[in-house]
Amino acid sequence: MAANNLKDRLSRYRQIKLSIVGRKTGRKISHPVWFVFQGEKLLLLPVSGSDTQWYKNVLENPEIHIDARGARAKLKAKPTKQPKAVKSVVEKFREKYGAGDVKKYYSNFDVAVEATLD
Repeated sequence: MAANNLKDRLSRYRQIKLSIVGRKTGRKISHPVWFVFQGEKLLLLPVSGSDTQWYKNVLENPEIHIDARGARAKLKAKPTKQPKAVKSVVEKFREKYGAGDVKKYYSNFDVAVEATLD
C-alpha cells in the first residue's frame, strides 16, 4: 500500500492497530492505540506509562507494525523518558483527543514513543 495512502489515513483517524512482538512469548501481539501523526512522526503514549506491557515489549524489540484500516507499515520505535519530550507528546494528545479523555484513560505520563515513517 502506498505511503501516501497511509499518511492520509493517519491524518484522519483517531485509532490504529499497533502490533509488537511479545518479549516473553515471541508472538505477535496487537492492540488498538491512540496516536498523534505529525509530519513524518508517529507519536504514541502508553496508557499506563512505563508499566504498559506493549511499551515493555518495545524496549526489548523496537520493531512495531501499524495498521490504519488496511494501510500498514513497519517502523522502528524510539522510546523516551525525557520529561520535555514526554510532556510535548502529552500536550499533543490533549489537543487531539481532549484533556478530559486523556486524563480519563491515561494514568502515568513518564514515557512516550516516537516512530518515523519512511
